[in-house]
Amino acid sequence: MDRRSFLKNSTIGAGAAGATALAAPAYAQGNRTLTLVTTWGRGLAGVHDSAQRVADTITAMTDGTLTVDLKAAGELVGAFEVFDAVTSGQADMYHGADYYFVGQHPGYAFFTSVPFGMTAQELSNWYYHAGGMELHDELGQIFGLKSFLAGNTGAQAGGWFRNEVTGPEDFQGLKFRMPGLGGQALGKMGASVQNLPGAEVYQALASGAIDGTEWIGPWADEKAGFQEITKTYYTAGFHEPGAGLSLATNRDVFDSLTPAQQKIIEIASAECHQWNLAQFLMNNGAALDRLQSAGVTVREFPESVWDAMGTASTETLDENMGDEIFARIRESYNDSMRKSSNWIQRSESAYRAQRDRVMG
Repeated sequence: MDRRSFLKNSTIGAGAAGATALAAPAYAQGNRTLTLVTTWGRGLAGVHDSAQRVADTITAMTDGTLTVDLKAAGELVGAFEVFDAVTSGQADMYHGADYYFVGQHPGYAFFTSVPFGMTAQELSNWYYHAGGMELHDELGQIFGLKSFLAGNTGAQAGGWFRNEVTGPEDFQGLKFRMPGLGGQALGKMGASVQNLPGAEVYQALASGAIDGTEWIGPWADEKAGFQEITKTYYTAGFHEPGAGLSLATNRDVFDSLTPAQQKIIEIASAECHQWNLAQFLMNNGAALDRLQSAGVTVREFPESVWDAMGTASTETLDENMGDEIFARIRESYNDSMRKSSNWIQRSESAYRAQRDRVMG
């Protein structure tokens, strides 16, 4: 039996024992402070904003009976240590991108983004109306977490490169920062993939420790200052077409809250998911104009690169199909994506093409 199966069975067994022992749930009384750790450095545009938004909203909506105390990356634990901090009870909640935790379970990638996966709207459709939230919860039960989507960056850029990418061969030996399954796919193309916390990316790029990086999109990238180092920017990426962010609460802590407090966490997360997406999309266009005015050259990958990325992405996803939960999540995800895309292509995408043609 592998570790994930053991954890799952242990969690279910503990839950059954608890149900037998307790006739009714026992809710903690009085005002409480919940410690929220994040994968984001304090002040990182958009992503830290999302964590702060959901923390402040929970505090306000519970009228102070819950106070969420946000600790940015490095203030209590490191950026990539937040998952273990919450599962162990060192902290109560984390806010981050769940694809940072594919080492704990590859299925977590779907709740941020997978290569050639869903746009932000398609992710929302699946999550709220086609079983995505329930699968997120099932995965969380293995590790003692209760998770909700709580932010979205929208489509992310292909990234910053020191030189123009002319073909797939340009990725051979390229030291590139990219997390998640997208990073694993890039590794299949010959790249030396680095997984760095956001707060460390600028220095790594400036020092030459990495040759290129993806981060988020024009607004967050401009705030990070990557245009000071290189002027070659690819605006469309294969790896994160609509990246979701998550709020995860230690399950014992969540279960100790009142039903009203639990619902507030769910609602605050959903509100933050929409608010954060609008924040990124509202700021990206103007930021891209400023980047171009500052001398940044905007490019698109050639089709040969897109094709190689597609092949590598399929191989990466297929390698995880031996995991039963991963396989079910992927099947549900792809089914929902096909259904959503079919209508969006025939309605919104067709309309926008005509709007651009007719209105200029």
